[in-house]
Amino acid sequence: MYFPLAYFGMPGPMEMFIIAMIVLLLFGNRLPSVMRSMGKGIVEFKKGVKGIEDDMDQASRPDETNGTGSKVE
Repeated sequence: MYFPLAYFGMPGPMEMFIIAMIVLLLFGNRLPSVMRSMGKGIVEFKKGVKGIEDDMDQASRPDETNGTGSKVE
């Protein structure tokens, strides 16, 4: 009987360990720099999302003006 790959599901702990060992063998010496770059990318992404959220919050708040176009302090 033919079973497509989708029926096998997620790999178990032993398969994950084997995959991790293969990744370490292939990318072992470059892995720290790759992880550092990925961490910097995540930080930049979070900063960008935070900036967009701040812009959205600022745009959704009504302006506090006195009717003449100048802000009331």
